[in-house]
Formats: sequence, structure tokens, C-alpha cells
Amino acid sequence: MTVHAELTAIVIDCAAPKELAEFYHHLTGWEITHSDDDYACLGNGPLRLAFPRVADYRGPAWPGSAHHAHLDFQVGDPEATAKELIALGASKPDFQSGDGQWTVLADPEGHPFCISAA
Repeated sequence: MTVHAELTAIVIDCAAPKELAEFYHHLTGWEITHSDDDYACLGNGPLRLAFPRVADYRGPAWPGSAHHAHLDFQVGDPEATAKELIALGASKPDFQSGDGQWTVLADPEGHPFCISAA
């Protein structure tokens, strides 16, 4: 039997939901639909990003042996986008995989994500 389920949200644990929602709002342009100290959410469409606060949260390391899921984004100008996101609190790890096909960044709480040319 195959279950057909619709993916409705990607949930990213964090220490500061409001701040992380603001960061991803700047990256995606998606509307912040809820934001308080314990939970924030982006998006009105069929897929949303949600950010619940987890006490004593520590972000994943990149690269590291305990890999977590990450998000991939396509952008018009990866170099300019990376500079803008770094100004908003992202970081660019020294280790970059993909031979230049994408750029690995980490959001302000350390969650890795990738940007590549659209």
C-alpha cells in the first residue's frame, strides 16, 4: 500500500524563532504568518517553514558526522545573495562541497543551506 501525503511544512528547531523567521523571510520573501518567542511560521502557500523554540538548542556543525536535512535555494545572483545573507547574519563555512556548483551557507543558528544559480 502507498500512502499519498501532502508535505505542508518544514520544521526547523531553533533557539530564537522570531529572528530565524526574519532571516528566512529576507531569503524567500515569504510572509511571516505567526511570530512569538516560542514559534514562528512563514508562508501562505501549500508549503510553509516553521520555527519552534527548543530550550538549549545548538545548531548542527558543517561539515560534521551528524548531518541534518538542509534546504537548497536557487537565486539569480549567488555571489550577491551570499553577501546579502552574510550581512543578515548567515555565515559561509570554510568547507564548500560541490566544486562551485553551489555555495554552502549557515543561517544565524548554524543550520546549513545551499544557494545556486537559477
